[in-house]
Amino acid sequence: MSMYGRDPWGGALEINADSATDDDRSRNLQDFDRSALSRQLDETQQSWLLGPGEQKKKKYVDLGCIVCSRTVFKWIVISILLSGSIAGLVTLIVKLVPRHKHSAPPPDSYTKALHKALMFFNAQRSGPLPKHNNVSWRGNSGMRDGLSDPGSNHANLVGGFYDAGDAIKFNFPGAFAMTMLSWSVIEYSAKYEAAGELNHAKDIIKWGADYFLRTFNSSADTITLIHAQVGQGDTSGGASSPNDHYCWMRPEDIDYPRPVYDCHSCSDLGAEMAAALAAASIVFKDNKLYSQKLVKGATTLFKFSREQRGRYSGGGSDASKFYNSSGYYDEYVWGGAWMYYATGNNSYLQLATTLGIAKRAGAFRGGQDYGVFSWDNKLAGAQVLLSRLRLFLSPGYPYEDVLQSYHNQTNIVMCSYLPAFRTFNRTRGGLIQLNHGRPQPLQYVANAAFLAAVYSDYLTAADIPGWNCGPNFFSTEKLRDFARTQISYILGKNPMKMSYLVGYGSHYPKHVHHRGASIPKNKIKYSCKGGWKWRDSPRPNPNVIVGAMVAGPDRRDMFRDVRTNYNYTEPTLAGNAGLVAALVSLSGGDTRGIDKNTMFSAVPPMFPTPPPPPAPWNP
Repeated sequence: MSMYGRDPWGGALEINADSATDDDRSRNLQDFDRSALSRQLDETQQSWLLGPGEQKKKKYVDLGCIVCSRTVFKWIVISILLSGSIAGLVTLIVKLVPRHKHSAPPPDSYTKALHKALMFFNAQRSGPLPKHNNVSWRGNSGMRDGLSDPGSNHANLVGGFYDAGDAIKFNFPGAFAMTMLSWSVIEYSAKYEAAGELNHAKDIIKWGADYFLRTFNSSADTITLIHAQVGQGDTSGGASSPNDHYCWMRPEDIDYPRPVYDCHSCSDLGAEMAAALAAASIVFKDNKLYSQKLVKGATTLFKFSREQRGRYSGGGSDASKFYNSSGYYDEYVWGGAWMYYATGNNSYLQLATTLGIAKRAGAFRGGQDYGVFSWDNKLAGAQVLLSRLRLFLSPGYPYEDVLQSYHNQTNIVMCSYLPAFRTFNRTRGGLIQLNHGRPQPLQYVANAAFLAAVYSDYLTAADIPGWNCGPNFFSTEKLRDFARTQISYILGKNPMKMSYLVGYGSHYPKHVHHRGASIPKNKIKYSCKGGWKWRDSPRPNPNVIVGAMVAGPDRRDMFRDVRTNYNYTEPTLAGNAGLVAALVSLSGGDTRGIDKNTMFSAVPPMFPTPPPPPAPWNP
């Protein structure tokens, strides 16, 4: 009999119980042992033979929170080291391989000119100059302005800007210049920032605004006078008393009396200064205390302009010889618009859209100077400014009728700028004759270029492709073309090949009508008449007044670079402000438009009043 069992070493086991002897069994077991030793045992089999105390121990690495075998740990370490080596090698290769740096594109011609044009304001500063003024031939001047004049109650009128090539401080054109600069910063702060000039432009505006706050009682709610002018320029009738036009002296050396002219009935001046401070308050809206101070001053000034009616230059004043105002209703519309934007007070918008005021401002009158925007007549600018309100906020009734009229008139003005129409003549070189061939044309051209460019940007931002001139449709690009051609003329694309912006290009005026620029800073003080030799010298100015836009050529495109002829070579604050505004509007290409929202930062949400119901129908 035989029994079959399972061989623990793997295979059948046959046991013959009857016939196997002890020797046979011994031999068989030895054979089994040899068979077992000749085969590899698995873990289970080893445990059976060795027992629990004799099993082969596996090696582990204890990492605290994780336990893993040494083999796994070894491969992890190798992987980390290999990855680090590869990363280091890649980094080394990247650092050693030469790279082509993609620098910012070079500034366009308008941006280059903008840098120059802003420098003119540094050269015109009066008072204690800041360290960063960067005009080496200028120093502190006018340090006794107002304080030495008993007629002004010794008001501190130190600071501000000199108007032109003299040392007179005229508030009327000066305020217009600051309003224009503020307008351009509000619309194009991103372009100023891209050009690296935003802080510079704001510093210029603040310098002017701080001075205006000194020229009246800015802490009062009601005032009765404004210190309108410092210095005197009238030399008519052969007057030979030392003053700012008779004498030819560096501002730093002035030793003659500088009278202060006060104004008690000056609606035009009060409203223009209110516009300047109101616009500046929007520029500095992030400086809450200063912005509120500006709004407070603007409110006082505009109230004064409404209560104390009259022209600031009336009665044959000194200002009337140089900056005579033709009226003040345009300043009511202009100032009212800026006051509304700065405060959100609807009473200012009501005033600016009052039909009677609009008519008296000349909004629907036409005429040869209609559409000419200047320090005297702000109507064209005011209409563009209020068209902005209609395009973006559409306040509706009761303002809509007059706002629509302003918008329509703006379209007409823009048509008049185009060469397709003959509203204004042009020189052979292409310069539009906004002042009809009279001297000093460039300031009017720069202002018109700005209005065209900014209005084009308004239409683009409102998704309006253009506007109609009668039956003809013109795209917004036509306005930018107009602005470009006029500014390019100023920058040198003209028959004279002359850049009328000093310091821009290689061919620009060298005999600028400017006292500080024409007299060397050589530690010699030239007297009132002693400086005449520098005025009359045929030599170029020893000091380059970088950024000054001169008065410009005549109607035949001819220009005489003669220091004594101010109709060609004298720059002004108002002219340069318009140029700066036009340049920044064109700078950087068409990639950046206007800032739609900052202008409306103080304007509350609008819920237009529904118009009154129609009269009941009667049979």
